[in-house]
Amino acid sequence: MRAQALRPVTHSQTQEGLSFVGAKAAFVCDGAILTYLRDDTPGLRFANWWDLPGGGREGAESPKDCLLREMEEEFGLSLPAEALIWEKAFPGMLNHRTTAWFFGGFLSLAQIAAIRFGDEGQRWEMMPLAAFRAHPRVIPAMRARAEAFLARL
Repeated sequence: MRAQALRPVTHSQTQEGLSFVGAKAAFVCDGAILTYLRDDTPGLRFANWWDLPGGGREGAESPKDCLLREMEEEFGLSLPAEALIWEKAFPGMLNHRTTAWFFGGFLSLAQIAAIRFGDEGQRWEMMPLAAFRAHPRVIPAMRARAEAFLARL
């Protein structure tokens, strides 16, 4: 998969001024996608399921700022906004009347080597795309949203 397959998102194409609840992303490299295994805490929605990077909005941050903050908190990666080459708004998972943003991008091998996993989740993995697509414990909405990005490559 090559970054040239998509044109970068320009500021005029974004919906950053709109209300939203959170942001997630699919980051791919060499036929694999960045995933993490959620904590196995009783009462946690999708406990012990595979998820994608991202999380809930804090304050008045934009969708991109939300996602980039989460990447730094969860994986220790400080990515530029230009790393996000695709975006789409989806209905929120818990409340379909809300909006959640989903982004797509690529990671380099050097960025993957620099990952320092945070304290949310049990572990992370660059999961091969075929395994991600077939895994019975990938959050279904995350699989579907990732497929929307992957279909554009």
